Amino acid sequence: MLENRSCLVLSLFSSTCQPESKCAYMTYSRRLEVDDGNGKRPLESDGDDEQPQRKSLKLLDSCERVETTQASREQSYNQSHAGDSSESESAISRMGPDNLISCLIRCSRSDYGSIASLNRSFRSLVRTGELYKLRRKNGVVEHWVYFSCHLLEWEAFDPFRQRWMRLPRMTTNECFMCSDKESLAVGTELLVFGKLEMSFVIYRYSILTNSWSSGMKMNAPRCLFGSASLGEIAILAGGCDSQGNILRSAELYNSETQTWETLPNMNKPRKMCSGVFMDGKFYVIGGIGGSESKVLTCGEEYDLKARTWTEIPNMSPGRSAAANAGMPATAEAPPLVAVVNNELYAADYAEMSVRKYDKKEKKWNKVGDLPARAGSMNGWGLAFRACGNQLIVIGGPRSQAEGFIELNAWAPGEGPPEWKLLGRKQSPNFVYNCAVMGC
Repeated sequence: MLENRSCLVLSLFSSTCQPESKCAYMTYSRRLEVDDGNGKRPLESDGDDEQPQRKSLKLLDSCERVETTQASREQSYNQSHAGDSSESESAISRMGPDNLISCLIRCSRSDYGSIASLNRSFRSLVRTGELYKLRRKNGVVEHWVYFSCHLLEWEAFDPFRQRWMRLPRMTTNECFMCSDKESLAVGTELLVFGKLEMSFVIYRYSILTNSWSSGMKMNAPRCLFGSASLGEIAILAGGCDSQGNILRSAELYNSETQTWETLPNMNKPRKMCSGVFMDGKFYVIGGIGGSESKVLTCGEEYDLKARTWTEIPNMSPGRSAAANAGMPATAEAPPLVAVVNNELYAADYAEMSVRKYDKKEKKWNKVGDLPARAGSMNGWGLAFRACGNQLIVIGGPRSQAEGFIELNAWAPGEGPPEWKLLGRKQSPNFVYNCAVMGC
């Protein structure tokens, strides 16, 4: 839906209008380097996109007049008709605000920094999240991949333009840096869960301000939980409390209101589990539970309307042969699962294969292989995620001298996986955390 990003907004108008003299949001560079110390400098764009961005700036600077009354627009048009910009002003007047907004919501997320830098009206439209609400209402979704290969540093990857972006560095202490962390993208936010000396903490990154904040708390703080998001909501289930107790409780987070709601308890307590949304319901899969910390092969389905949990036997894709041979349960990563087009897939790191869950037969079937260079350590360091209508695998080869992170994608169809390399960059570390944001 976003392939032709220039769309009507960037092509109808001439370049006679000038942008504001000070652009508070964007500075163009070959690579995004954002680290000015205050954590609020927005993401920058690659040099290759400079011309489209300039066109957007010139157009939208003149579009401020569309927000005025019809009389003001007519007056503006009459005044400009005598000048060189008559064609542009006439086109803007004919479009009207509704058509303009319709075009804006179909622009790439990468263009919104430029749009916000034009004037206060457009800045408010972007920073309040109104554009993203309209996108979601009209079914316009663009997925970016967010991941961390360094303990306090995060990067984003735009699969459409195939470029890397660096987020502001998180500001926290060594305890949080070394703690177990979970990540979750919901709405226009990236949440990173960790632990300070005596309590759990959540850091929230907002794409609206390109900054980190903290202070948000769950009703029952936890770690090692399973989670998934659907639009502006997310569900977190299971995990451990600060005393190490395995939980059966679950919570729903609403990113628009930034509130937490306690949900009914699951049938079984579990930690190190995985979560997905499928067919409008939330599923928690696998994990470790019970007094003896045994591996769970079942899953549970949560019906958001009925507010009930239903246990599903053998929903977990299972552990590797090496893990079953005596490896501690906690040594293996949680199930690597993802949902595309309401179909559940899993990555088997040991066999380097991809499996698909048969919902009728309630069993897993192999459909093909993972990318050959997707390395991991017992599943740790390998990200397996849904990204729109594609599955993505993030991992890469390692050696003593150097390592690489590779992003491969496959759109599931009738045949076996045919992976396409989207991006590759040098990195000495595994992928610690990963989330996909669709907005």
